[in-house]
Amino acid sequence: MEEMEEELKCPVCGSFYREPIILPCSHNLCQACARNILVQTPESESPQSRRASGSAVSDYDYLDLDKMSLYSEADSGYGSYGGFASAPTTPCQKSPNGVRVFPPAAPPPPAALAPPPPPRNACLTCPQCHRSLVLDERGLRGFPRNRLLEGVIDRYQQGRAAALRCQLCEKAPKEAAVMCEQCDVFYCDPCRLRCHPPRGPLAKHRLVPPAQGRVSRRLSPRKISTCTDHELENHSMYCVQCKSPVCYQCLEEGKHSSHEVKALGAMWKLHKSQLSQALNGLSDRAKEAKEFLVQLRNMVQQIQENSVEFEACLVAQCDALIDALNRRKAQLLSRVNKEHEHKLKVVRDQISHCTVKLRQTTGLMEYCLEVIKENDPSGFLQISDALIRRVHLTEDQWGKGTLTPRMTTDFDLNLDNAPLLQSIHQLDFVQMKVSSPVPAPPILQLEECCTHNNSATLSWKQPPLSTVQVEGYILELDDGNGGQFREVYVGKETMCTVDGLHFNSTYSARVKAFNKTGVSPYSKTLVLQTSEGCNFETQGTPYSQLVDIKKMVAVAWFSFDPASAHADIIFSNDNLTVTCNSYDDRVVLGKTGFSKGLHYWELSIDRYDNHPDPAFGVARIDVLKDAMLGKDDKAWAMYVDNNRSWFMHNNSHTNRTEGGITKGATVGVLLDLTRRTLTFSINEDQQGPVAFENLEGLFFPAVSLNRNVQVTLHTGLPVPEFYASRSAMP
Repeated sequence: MEEMEEELKCPVCGSFYREPIILPCSHNLCQACARNILVQTPESESPQSRRASGSAVSDYDYLDLDKMSLYSEADSGYGSYGGFASAPTTPCQKSPNGVRVFPPAAPPPPAALAPPPPPRNACLTCPQCHRSLVLDERGLRGFPRNRLLEGVIDRYQQGRAAALRCQLCEKAPKEAAVMCEQCDVFYCDPCRLRCHPPRGPLAKHRLVPPAQGRVSRRLSPRKISTCTDHELENHSMYCVQCKSPVCYQCLEEGKHSSHEVKALGAMWKLHKSQLSQALNGLSDRAKEAKEFLVQLRNMVQQIQENSVEFEACLVAQCDALIDALNRRKAQLLSRVNKEHEHKLKVVRDQISHCTVKLRQTTGLMEYCLEVIKENDPSGFLQISDALIRRVHLTEDQWGKGTLTPRMTTDFDLNLDNAPLLQSIHQLDFVQMKVSSPVPAPPILQLEECCTHNNSATLSWKQPPLSTVQVEGYILELDDGNGGQFREVYVGKETMCTVDGLHFNSTYSARVKAFNKTGVSPYSKTLVLQTSEGCNFETQGTPYSQLVDIKKMVAVAWFSFDPASAHADIIFSNDNLTVTCNSYDDRVVLGKTGFSKGLHYWELSIDRYDNHPDPAFGVARIDVLKDAMLGKDDKAWAMYVDNNRSWFMHNNSHTNRTEGGITKGATVGVLLDLTRRTLTFSINEDQQGPVAFENLEGLFFPAVSLNRNVQVTLHTGLPVPEFYASRSAMP
């Protein structure tokens, strides 16, 4: 009911309609309000004269719609005309509900100053649709009274709990004191004394309390509307062409004689039915609108919930990136700390070593000076040769490289953060990016793929006709046992060498391209077999396209590794021959590590003066480099002299055997990771039983020696006969 209240209020005064009249445009006005907004126009500016003169339309900015007239063109009293009577140039006003209306006509100028006024016509503009209406000689009486609207307003006011208000108060209506049954109007006391004095014909009117008047109004019979042209005649027929009720006198006088008329009650029922049907459709639209509003309100709630959830997800993703960066930061700091400790240790070891040598040298110098002071020639000559040799030997110990720092003060670490910064700057939502095609799968270049020892080199390229931009490639490799794939290379290069593979193992590799849009499918399958040569074969798989690297290497070829060796180690012969410039034992490792298979290599003794005890065996990558091999738990070794040999691990000696080494001897090392054993031989004679058992992990060939020993490495050798015959036994 509250939504209907705006339909019951006058657009001019903003109050409920009082004596509403129906305009030809179907809008309503209070009769008093219509009288207030009438505008008087001279006859020379009437619609007929404007049609004849063809003058312009009104200056009013809001009178721009089709204009209507009350002058009949077809016996109905209503019609339309092309022009609009110009209104006075007085500015328009606004009603309480915001509708613009005409002001009342200004008073005429004094007769002495103005010429005789020409005949005038009345013009009315609808405040809602702004259509202009020119009244005929009947004036406002030519508009029918909307008694139906009055009844709706009465029922609406009766349904409200508020007290009845006076209907004649101009501004704030006061509470009604009485109601006149004959006038059917509620009065407050001031309005009753002013508008309904108890004298003359009004003295016979019956005044009742407002509540009783409301009841009597509700119980009073429905008033029958009368004809506007014939006030004594009731409406009895309906003119279909004019769409208005008419009386019998209207039909007899001929105004509607040629029009189609129908019974008033029948048309009343028909129009009620049509209005009901129209209301059904409007009700369906209103129901759909309510459901749509519910849907929109649910969308608002869902958007808020999704926004909170998405923000939480975004924060969690960014926090995960920050955590990953912090973890990587900790790892990098750990590496820096290790490098720092390593540098300090090397420098401190060199300080300690140099201090001991300097102390020995200083003592020898002081002793020699004291000997020079002696005056006994025969005694001096007895020890001079030995002292001279010691001085020269000590001087040789301070030879080239001894007084050179073994470690630089600079940290050879350069953090490459450019790709990460670029990725951070490119971090964005996927749906906001412009989509572009996904790259095509790369093509493996068979002629450039190869293997060497425990490393494999793979090469690929994009298809020749591919025009999609590629930002990089991803190479993945399994664990050699058919396990899960892991990324071994991500970058822009089209060739990659993978080190640290197991010998005699089969690997599956795959490569794919990527750009900002996505990742391409994997490349085609490649089976790579290497023994003495390389054979290549491509295959296809239904799930993804793989690269199978079948490593069938019978023997391993490798050399000593200068990068991991002690600084005192001296390399020659393409890193196959090593010696040392120190009297202390120093360790050097081979370049290749072993975790599977059977491997054998030999070391020939090029120089040996019967005093030092070199050691041969295997070690972890982080073994001590400045102590004899086997002194810590990172190495498994056999150390020998000219008569005997011992097996040593974690500074524990076991299995002393007879048989040493001399210049020209050959020491063999046999690592069987299938049986997880380590065996030694000298000149092809096995030294004792199996030296070490239960070996597991990654092992590197290793040697420890000093300046009195020089050895040469021989690799790619077959398994010796003594072990091959034993392996063939069931």
